[in-house]
Amino acid sequence: MNALASKQANPSAPTPADLTITVRDERFNRAAAPRRWWAGDPFGTAWHNALSATFPRGEAFFIEAVKAHREGADPRLEAEIRAFVRQEINHTREHIAFNRLAADHGYDIKAIDKRVEELLAMTKERPVIFNLATTMALEHYTAMMAAEFLANPAHFDNADPEVRAMWEWHAVEEIEHKGVAYDTWNHATKDWSKAKRYKLRTIMMLLVTFHFFRNRWTDSLELLAQDGITGWKAKWGMFKYLAISPGVVRRIVPAWLAYFKPGFHPWDHDDRALIGKYEGEFQAALSPAE
Repeated sequence: MNALASKQANPSAPTPADLTITVRDERFNRAAAPRRWWAGDPFGTAWHNALSATFPRGEAFFIEAVKAHREGADPRLEAEIRAFVRQEINHTREHIAFNRLAADHGYDIKAIDKRVEELLAMTKERPVIFNLATTMALEHYTAMMAAEFLANPAHFDNADPEVRAMWEWHAVEEIEHKGVAYDTWNHATKDWSKAKRYKLRTIMMLLVTFHFFRNRWTDSLELLAQDGITGWKAKWGMFKYLAISPGVVRRIVPAWLAYFKPGFHPWDHDDRALIGKYEGEFQAALSPAE
């Protein structure tokens, strides 16, 4: 059954009925020795190192935010949440290994980890539904960037092959589970009005966007400073990388704007073809979700 037929069969569940979330238990960068600027330039390296430094704590937060709202979920959503958790645990493990490589090259990423820890500590005092709304917004970011990385080879053209393989593997699974947090949100807020749902999810996306770019910009500039690249050279190089070429931020703007459409769902755009492009590389590690 294709995605359109799935939606026609069950309009209340935009996630394709034939979607399978597969746990690919891959391991990377254990014996590898990528160069310091593994992305081929300092700016792409700094951006992705900064992202990776946030993942261990960030993905643990995502897991807990989704698990906190799984009670009463239908069997399919329950299974998707389990698969989501298993995928995110594997992502955390691989980014811990990758972050060690960055540290081995002399990058001090402790400040980034500390900043994430402090931000997450602030979430302890607020209603847990806010954490799910935050997770939903950040999962949209990871899915947008994942789709862009897979669709546009320019992002990793000059990257170390094994590091590129890790990011592609992560991207495939981010696309695959991009609707889980959103479907969990729909389940958790099923008794809310449409207006209340829309208000919180869009306000949270605006807040997440502000903090995401402010912090990742700061993180990237700090890493560039450790390479001796500072001032306008660092800022212009980072801006050029993000907004011009390869321009990941510029290229995800339409997908970001789609989040504000009333009735939006991550699977409004079915980009599983991007998963298919890479599935053959992972066949040996396939472990179907329960």
